Amino acid sequence: MKILVITVSDRAYKGIYEDKSGAVIIKTLEYKLKNKITNIEKIIIPDEFDIILNTLNENKEKFDIIITTGGTGLSKRDVTPEAAESFCKKEVRGVSDYLRQESMKETIFASLSRMYAGINDNIFVVNFPGSEKGAEYCTNLIIPLLEHIVSMIKGEGH
Repeated sequence: MKILVITVSDRAYKGIYEDKSGAVIIKTLEYKLKNKITNIEKIIIPDEFDIILNTLNENKEKFDIIITTGGTGLSKRDVTPEAAESFCKKEVRGVSDYLRQESMKETIFASLSRMYAGINDNIFVVNFPGSEKGAEYCTNLIIPLLEHIVSMIKGEGH
């Protein structure tokens, strides 16, 4: 699998804040999927709809999976789900519902997360929260699904 992790954070992009959520996603994926990942990369971008959408478009041919972290909250600057939805051709609501439902077992604040999951041709996109703990938790939740998702999107069946 080829995976891109995009941290969406004005502060991390400006170097004001260390990107802990993107780092923990990479660390968890590498540890748990070490023999199944052929490429994993991380980038940091600001909370800007056009930049998020352009980044998704620029990378759709290079990766099987794009995981974003950050920008899923309620502030005016949180536009990651809107950009992901604009990019994707099909929503995979079951994944975002599953992540939110399981996360609410850890904290009621997960009910405020606007995580989105969808596909565009041969790429799966999912939004994780920007907190380190939330990002790690969601990564662990989705790992068992990733191989199957990629296989299904590529038409390889079950």
